[in-house]
Amino acid sequence: MTEPTDTPPRGDNVADLSPHNWILHHPMYLQLQNLDVADGAQVHAAFLVYMDLTEVRHWTDVSGLRCPELRLVLLEGREEEGAPMQSVLPLPVHLSLSHKSVRTVLDRGFPVLLCAVASDSTLVYQRLTSGLVTPDPPAGQIQDHGRRQQRKRRQQH
Repeated sequence: MTEPTDTPPRGDNVADLSPHNWILHHPMYLQLQNLDVADGAQVHAAFLVYMDLTEVRHWTDVSGLRCPELRLVLLEGREEEGAPMQSVLPLPVHLSLSHKSVRTVLDRGFPVLLCAVASDSTLVYQRLTSGLVTPDPPAGQIQDHGRRQQRKRRQQH
């Protein structure tokens, strides 16, 4: 048995020891890289979304898969244990989607979240639907204090 030491292990490449490269060695990042997608930035975006879903939002059963029609990474997972599966399409902001691309993802049968990933790692989620969805009414009571009527009357005088 060897004694623990305070010196870091020696590697062939000093850059491998850098804490900034931990992503490159993460098992999920390596799995996503092996999916053979068109854009390496999309793999990085998918990993950032994976980390957000699993570590921050506590989703379960999150896995990565290749969408062969688009050559992009999709993530699938559950918001909570027992919830239905959802697809998440991580997309760096420099990539664009066509209507046909969105339709391809929606036709998979799972609810879909599009996650725009900015260069500063900001994530913005948007639920995609087939067709238009009427928004929920605002929460709480809305009171009209008659300001619109007063404004109209002033303009008429």
